[in-house]
Amino acid sequence: MKLTGEGQYYLIHETVLTESMQKVLQVKQLLASGEVTTVQEATQLVGLSRSAYYKYRDTVFPFESIARERVITIFIQLEDQKGSLATILRTVSEAKCNVLTIHQTIPVQGRANVTLSLDVTEVQPSLEQFIRQLKSAPFIDSVHLISSGAL
Repeated sequence: MKLTGEGQYYLIHETVLTESMQKVLQVKQLLASGEVTTVQEATQLVGLSRSAYYKYRDTVFPFESIARERVITIFIQLEDQKGSLATILRTVSEAKCNVLTIHQTIPVQGRANVTLSLDVTEVQPSLEQFIRQLKSAPFIDSVHLISSGAL
């Protein structure tokens, strides 16, 4: 027997959400990012009624918002240059990630490998953008996400 207010949560792909639910997520993103300051502004911007927003706001959430503590491990192959590790760690810091473990191999033929385990609970602006930013450094050969999950 279920008590009033009880319910189960499911993880589903965004493609099966109704258009209104997808727009609710867009409204939440706009409000969280500070692009707009009111629900009225956000709903108008995405083309959603305020009543639909209020109907679904407490029932649909981006996955990242409910996975409170997240740890990822990334494997980076890079050209051995003076300051390359410092640049990587600066990028990690600027993205509000916390280094849990770090391992760098001894460079061989001008190349090295770095493995980082990071707490990305507060990553800004998103994990995808953070990884793209790491890949954009000229001395980086590749960046691979080798594990991820909640603590």
